[in-house]
Amino acid sequence: MFSGIDEVDWASMEHAYGPADDVPELLRGLASADPAERESALDGMYGAVHHQGDVYACTLACIPFLFELAVDPAVQDRGSVVELLTSIGGFDLDEDDEAEIDEDEIEGAANYAMAAAAVTAGAGVFFELIADEDPGVRLAAPLALATLHRHPVRVLALLRERLPVEPDEEVRLALVEAAGRIALRHRPLAGRVAEWLTRLVDRVHAPGLRLAALAQLARCAPDELPRDVVPVVSALLRELREASGGTPEHERGRYERHDLHGLHDLHGLERGPGQGPDTGAEPTAAQAADPAADRSDADPVSCPDADPPVGCADADRVGCPDSDPGGCTDLPRTDQVAAPTLVGQLRALSAQESAGRGAPWAADLLRTLHVGLDDRVGDRTALLVDQLRSPDRWQRIDAVRMSGGLMRAWRGSYEELVTLVGAQLADPDPRLADAASHVLEELFSLAAPAADALAARLAADPGGWVKEWASGPPGLGSTVKALARLGDVRAVPALAAALELPEVPHDVGFAVARLGPAAQPLAGALRRRLAGVELDEGAYDRASPLLAGLTGLRAGEATPEVLRVLRGAPEYRGEWLRTAALRALGSFGPAAREAVPELRALLRRPGTATEAAEALWAVAGDREAVLPVLIEGLQSDQVHDRRAAAAALGALGPHAAVAAPRLRGLLAHDELWLRVDAAIALREVCGRPEESAEVLLAAWEKNRHVRVRVAECLARTGPVDPASATAQMLRAELSSVRRHNALDGGYGSHDTYEDEKLLALCRQALRGTGKTGRGSTA
Repeated sequence: MFSGIDEVDWASMEHAYGPADDVPELLRGLASADPAERESALDGMYGAVHHQGDVYACTLACIPFLFELAVDPAVQDRGSVVELLTSIGGFDLDEDDEAEIDEDEIEGAANYAMAAAAVTAGAGVFFELIADEDPGVRLAAPLALATLHRHPVRVLALLRERLPVEPDEEVRLALVEAAGRIALRHRPLAGRVAEWLTRLVDRVHAPGLRLAALAQLARCAPDELPRDVVPVVSALLRELREASGGTPEHERGRYERHDLHGLHDLHGLERGPGQGPDTGAEPTAAQAADPAADRSDADPVSCPDADPPVGCADADRVGCPDSDPGGCTDLPRTDQVAAPTLVGQLRALSAQESAGRGAPWAADLLRTLHVGLDDRVGDRTALLVDQLRSPDRWQRIDAVRMSGGLMRAWRGSYEELVTLVGAQLADPDPRLADAASHVLEELFSLAAPAADALAARLAADPGGWVKEWASGPPGLGSTVKALARLGDVRAVPALAAALELPEVPHDVGFAVARLGPAAQPLAGALRRRLAGVELDEGAYDRASPLLAGLTGLRAGEATPEVLRVLRGAPEYRGEWLRTAALRALGSFGPAAREAVPELRALLRRPGTATEAAEALWAVAGDREAVLPVLIEGLQSDQVHDRRAAAAALGALGPHAAVAAPRLRGLLAHDELWLRVDAAIALREVCGRPEESAEVLLAAWEKNRHVRVRVAECLARTGPVDPASATAQMLRAELSSVRRHNALDGGYGSHDTYEDEKLLALCRQALRGTGKTGRGSTA
């Protein structure tokens, strides 16, 4: 084995973390008899050689040796090697991808193409592996064939031949999944695949196989699904529950499918081999204000309704839409050697999830079914309602997780579903209750049917009010945040207790702001804690949650404490801290009049002049002092500063009419967000919608993340002419079932809130009930 491996000039190549001279050791580690060494080697392959799905020259050089490992029966864990080969060779560049490749990406694209060609050329070996003695190999081989082999007709015939003789249930499910993959990759074969899958749905087959066939039908031929798909699936779940009642626990899920294809994405979270986990880089000023700032087309400046800064332990989580955002419980002991690798962690989590389940693969099948059902929100909701009423706790856990995925991505009537999710909060199993509270946390106003259940859990579990993390500041528990985001006064005692802790949770201020006037009794505690903040290098982390709470309460009586922070901001993160303090003073309005001299002085300070001008206008309405500063800001070299100046000018309304020519000049700027801010400001200073309509309409279509900002403007300055293109655009948005910010494979913690806000603003703009003043929310 490995003939010629030492003749390869590995040192001349690189992987994600430098020279690739360690690759031979990784390849030999995959053949080791030591499970920990194999695991570490596999982790290194995904973490460096195939980092985040990338293909380097060293990745290409590995392919022949990986094939040697895959076919050698003396090598253990060969299924993982087959999965690695599938991931390396399974990347497709479609015509759109090829058209978007720039010069810097040419080499990478060529590597992907060469990897696909190399793995596809050797894919014939997977024909033999589909009948291998190792069930782990047989589990990985069908998807490899469906993804990589050049002759899909032969592959489909093999899958059909193998199914009746395959003894392992999970492998049978993999055979069905592979057929679905063929139908998706080779559309002319979709009819043939659908015909076979339809026959597998027949009652003569086991319930697991029938459920798998339905899931793949939903993916590749949804029109062929039974009309009564919901009762059919519900009946299958009942059959699975009854069947699992007699299954010995030690035989359940014997060959867990670890599914390491996505492991390269997880490796983006680590610093590099041997360096341990990343403790989190400092956020930029934009990221600190905007949880969506990591999205390439999202607003790169700020989000006024954002919660914690990116980088905090409980900030904007991003992951699979159907994944469990809940907390982890202690992992069970296993006989496997524990290795400190992401592969090991993934396998441990998989084992934890499978333990005690009669059909550990059922959740994956249901997720696939939901993806295939797509915009059939009614059917998906009915199916989840049925699952949430199941006596099987695992089915309810899965249903809670999938309910979160459904509601984050699709619009619908979810009152019954939310009520049932809320009912899980009282379950004694912490996994189920925690999963439910995390789903409800991200629903904001949609969680209203579960308000009483949230309040009951809050009262019963004071220990869950605040969560401590291995690194970083503490954060509020999800139940507290969910109730606060509903504006429910029953969250106040938990927030009051959090403000008395030695270290204030990083997100307490945002929860206070969501409560609004109901949280007014907390103003005194916020002032007291802010007055005690030491103005050293850690001042921003300690003061920003308190400033956010005072900003939300518009607590003008806190002006002295805020001024102390403004004057004494340290050099480290001082600009961030001053910006937060200026926003607080601006929210206080005329109640912060004693701050006027300080604000005037800051008009001359680079970095905070625009924020100081905004605050001075809100506090004193001093047009003569503010206007020159903002007009000058429009000429800044930094797009961020020009955007801030344009937005501030819009707040002045007709008082800034003299700036209209400069704002018009920005309507053709290359930066979309600057065009939008200038168009909105122009609309508000001149009152002539026709000047900015074309820019706003074009931006709405080009970048979905701009829609809330545009809709805020339309609602504020409405009514919209019912016969206009703008009204047509708003009505089209309201008729869409898909949330405007839904992403495949990821989500933000405020996505549902932002989309519901967009819908409310669209209705408001069409009704003509705007003109509520800047700063109001839908």
